[in-house]
This record gives sequence, C-alpha cells and structure tokens, in this order.
Amino acid sequence: MKKLILALAATAAFASPAMANEGRVEARGGVIWFGAGGGSEDTYGIAAGYDFDLGSSAFAGVEASGDIVNATGSKVAFGLTGRLGAKVGGNTKLFVDGGYTSEPCNTCVDAVHAGVGAEIGFGSNMYGKLGYRHFFTNGGAADSDSVVAGLGFRF
Repeated sequence: MKKLILALAATAAFASPAMANEGRVEARGGVIWFGAGGGSEDTYGIAAGYDFDLGSSAFAGVEASGDIVNATGSKVAFGLTGRLGAKVGGNTKLFVDGGYTSEPCNTCVDAVHAGVGAEIGFGSNMYGKLGYRHFFTNGGAADSDSVVAGLGFRF
C-alpha cells in the first residue's frame, strides 16, 4: 500500500506542470544593455528555485542564480530573487520579481533588480521562460537592462 501511495504522489507531482509547491532548475541566455551609451553584450546563466502555492491561482517563489556577461573581465554575478505571480491557464505562470545581484566584474558594483516574466510549460516537466530585468546599479554607475530566454525543468 505504501508503494502505491508513493507512486500516486510522485505521479501527481510530476504530472502537474503549472502547479506551485515545486522546485525548478533552468539554463538561460540573452542580452544585457548598459545605460549611458555603454553598449550591449550577451549574457547566460543558470538558476534554481522553489515556488509555493498561494491558493489555486497565485504563487510566491525564491531563486538563486549565477549569470555571466560575455565580456572581457567579467565574472559570475550571483543573484537572490523573490517572485510573486499568477498561474494562468493550464501551463503558464506570469510573475514579477525583485532581488539582489552581486557585481558582474572586478570594477563593477552590485545592483538591486526588478523584472517581469512568463513561464510556459510543455511536456510533463519542461518549461520555456522569457524574462526582463532592470538593474538599479549602486554607487552612481549607469543602470542596465536584460532580456533572457530560458529552458527549465520542474520537479
């Protein structure tokens, strides 16, 4: 009986791609552009997070990430982000997020970020993601913006 209950619980957990109370990992890439005529560069990274149900149509989540700008002198910028969103339709999540990002290079400064995004589930556990973030740079440096697309796995 225990094996049957565990099998049913595992099936329910993995067969519900738009549910919260789930972990997730993703790889992402996109472009970041810098204010005050600073140009743009490609960026890529990874993230892991967990979403918690707030009723049948809302969720809150946390995310830890590591992203790098593909430019000379760059290093991994680590981020810690909270998000709040809505479960829309069967496989879609829309969200706003905000958090902190460490400095992306030795001569750069850290930043607070805020953004919006969407995750669209496909298959039993996969999702595609599109997100925008604005980085409010500390220390008087120019702000920056990024748009990324990602591919992830929910569990």
